[in-house]
Amino acid sequence: MGKGYRKGRLGEEIRRIISDMLLRDIKDPRLSGLVSISAVDVTEDGSYATVYFTVFGNAKEEPDEEGKNEVLEAFKSAKGLMKREIGKQIKLRHVPELLFKMDTSLEYGRHISKLIHELGIEESGNEDE
Repeated sequence: MGKGYRKGRLGEEIRRIISDMLLRDIKDPRLSGLVSISAVDVTEDGSYATVYFTVFGNAKEEPDEEGKNEVLEAFKSAKGLMKREIGKQIKLRHVPELLFKMDTSLEYGRHISKLIHELGIEESGNEDE
């Protein structure tokens, strides 16, 4: 039963380390904007960790596809630095291979909200009405 908790704790620890590195250590201008690590999923055997990230645009516009691809390439180029830091901070025999994926859940939520709005369905925050 304890094994299921280990990969969750490891994923959270990797998420924390990468988030701290984005704030302090990584100087790549492609990662200097509003980039957030939303989750890290570690495989059962601990050999791979999928890092989900979100790219936020400014208040008026969404980041374009080219900007998102640049951020993905920046993550891939900083992978070695991230693995080294994870290895320093977490005592592991084998540091997981990092895979980076765009988290599209916010975009999907906005799309669904737009469809609901276009259909004219009232969004109600109060269930008692």
